Amino acid sequence: MADIRRATTIAEVVAAEGLYDGPARQEAAERFLASPDHHLLLAHEDGRPVGFVSGVEVTHPDKGTEMFLYELAVDPAWHRRGIGRALVRGLAELARERGLYGMWVLTDRGNPAALATYRSAGATEEEDCVMLTWTLNPPSR
Repeated sequence: MADIRRATTIAEVVAAEGLYDGPARQEAAERFLASPDHHLLLAHEDGRPVGFVSGVEVTHPDKGTEMFLYELAVDPAWHRRGIGRALVRGLAELARERGLYGMWVLTDRGNPAALATYRSAGATEEEDCVMLTWTLNPPSR
């Protein structure tokens, strides 16, 4: 099974950039790592990153704090080996250890692999959810 551990250095973040949607941005990586409520867990096989999950703690005055599972990715060569499930469970355990009351994620209904991964890690589905977005300041690459 993959070795899963929290990223704490820029070098670790950059080493996993092949798993992201694009290259790691230095300023964004520094800000992410400096924030105590942002979390990046990396799965390693044979000494190299093969998957990651990122999470952000979200607090509201009348609810407390919960974990938003921001993104999950596993290198296609390592799919169907339980790495995604292990990463999600690792983030849930981190949230539990930090005293958070829950964890949530959004995904596309047309993404059966993601749905299966989240369900196998213990998630239940909310039926009546709709996601709306605003593009305010598109990131420059």
